[in-house]
Amino acid sequence: MSATDSSTSVDTRAAEGPAAEVAVAAAKIHDVSAGQVLAQEWLDKFAHALASRDESAIERLFLPGGYWRDILALHWDLHTFTGRSSIAKAWGAALEQRRVSAIELEVDNVAAFERKKWGRTVEAFFDFETDIALCRGHLRLLAPADDSEAWSGWTLFTSLESLKGHEERAGAHRIRSTRGHDAPAPHAGSASVARDPAALVIGAGQAGLAVAARLKQLEIDTVIVDRERRVGDNWRNRYQSLLLHNQIWANHLPYLPFPASWPAYLSKDEMADWLETYAKVLGLDVWLETKVVGAVYDDGERRWTVRLGRPDGSIVEVHPRHVVQATGVFGVPNRPTIPGAQSFEGKLIHAEDYEGGIASAGTRVLVVGAGSSAHDVAQDLCKLGADVTMLQRSSTCVVSVEPGAARAYSIYAEDGPPVEDADFVTNSMPFPLLTEFHKELTKRIADMDRDLLQGLRKAGFALDFGEDESGFLMKYHRYGGGYYINAGCSELIVAGKIKVKQGVSIERLDGRCVRFSDGTSMDVDVVVVAAGYSNMSESVRLVMGDKVADRVGTIWGLDEEGEVRAMWRPTGQRGFWLMGGSLQQCRPYSKYLALQIKADLVGLSTGRS
Repeated sequence: MSATDSSTSVDTRAAEGPAAEVAVAAAKIHDVSAGQVLAQEWLDKFAHALASRDESAIERLFLPGGYWRDILALHWDLHTFTGRSSIAKAWGAALEQRRVSAIELEVDNVAAFERKKWGRTVEAFFDFETDIALCRGHLRLLAPADDSEAWSGWTLFTSLESLKGHEERAGAHRIRSTRGHDAPAPHAGSASVARDPAALVIGAGQAGLAVAARLKQLEIDTVIVDRERRVGDNWRNRYQSLLLHNQIWANHLPYLPFPASWPAYLSKDEMADWLETYAKVLGLDVWLETKVVGAVYDDGERRWTVRLGRPDGSIVEVHPRHVVQATGVFGVPNRPTIPGAQSFEGKLIHAEDYEGGIASAGTRVLVVGAGSSAHDVAQDLCKLGADVTMLQRSSTCVVSVEPGAARAYSIYAEDGPPVEDADFVTNSMPFPLLTEFHKELTKRIADMDRDLLQGLRKAGFALDFGEDESGFLMKYHRYGGGYYINAGCSELIVAGKIKVKQGVSIERLDGRCVRFSDGTSMDVDVVVVAAGYSNMSESVRLVMGDKVADRVGTIWGLDEEGEVRAMWRPTGQRGFWLMGGSLQQCRPYSKYLALQIKADLVGLSTGRS
């Protein structure tokens, strides 16, 4: 369904998603032309209030519980303001620094919905400018209880799209020279080039490649370093049955979408090869088999000294102004000490090291953990004929790939809106309100998955729906784990092909015997520990050292405003950034992170605000 569809029914797949459209119970679309009028009237009043810097007028335009989320348009950080008084004060302060003009409704991007819990809404895109940037916005108006009252602002989202005079060299601003490109040729992984890049990206997975691609199109000299032998090895070297758990149309990388002929769910080898292709096609400068062996920031020079270990044993020193760590969503894997492990007569490995091939028919395996990695490993081993038991110490949120998890990403569809618009709508939803949307969606998914969940409970598998019943995606945002998107392992548990031992811990290993805290025991040949990961701050500590890690602090989770801590935004360490997340997150947030670096390099930003 397009945003301009004025028919009387709506395919709810296009009205759902992990943010703005999650849990929509939309049954019909109202008159879109009337919605256009309402959105235009609101924006006209808003523009007048901004021009006159009338905070009381701004306040009257919003619901008492309204939200304004701003990503870099008016602040050099990510902010969410809750409540119309806070919104008005924040706009008043922002207008002391920035001038806003040319607010213009995108008349073909207006929709109206009937939302089961909240009522009628009008939802619209608009464009505007500041003195330094071209920006875009998204508005949600909520119908009043009394038709004699005005529609009020429910959510407002403002986003920096490009810096004036510093546009991405892509699309309308692509290089047009007929005498060879102005951009430098890629260096094919050679560290012999005597130069100091402006930006150093650590990690050549999807996060590192996405932000490096954005930086390159902003004409920022960027080097990526990665410890692997080939780009994509972080996917390529994993177990053979691994698939992405969401559909391809939510996962495109910037500038280069996946081929239309590819399957909806990508294998790990398809993903690995695509990352390698992506780096080559976009001409990214990747130094492989290279590790950071030391990094020090000079506050006076505002520049790093980073020592890089090269595959020939040499050390190369570079001095970037900005370092972006993109080494994955999580920290280092938890490797708990298990009494008796040193004398265990079987094989003991951690899920992080699992590449398959460690078991055959009849092999007795205990998988310790019940998150995504534990499920994937258990399923892979079961397919090999192993006798698998899963040790579940606490409850897990389980959701089917289809129809369950697909509902949370259904604004992304092959026949849906452009992926950039889907990203924009997704990011327009402030996290505090997103939680409420996910509560509704979680109820619907649980109803869809009723038979599967009942079967899991009967098999002794403990389930939850998150601390506030907001489901798997809020668990991801808050903790980065504690859930499983079912790709087939749950059916094996229900069928008894994978057994569950629940609510106990390992007391010790004894020969080939595992002894549990409840006094029971079992004989095994293999123990696979999938105990989750530490906070990403420990990865920073490992790569950048204690001083930087202590300044950055806790990563992920939500701050007091409801924004994700430290990711894609200024950290406690100047010149140091964190890039990561799902493919769907890497695509838009790589742009925001790159724009912040560009703004710093050209003197437009003065630090966090």
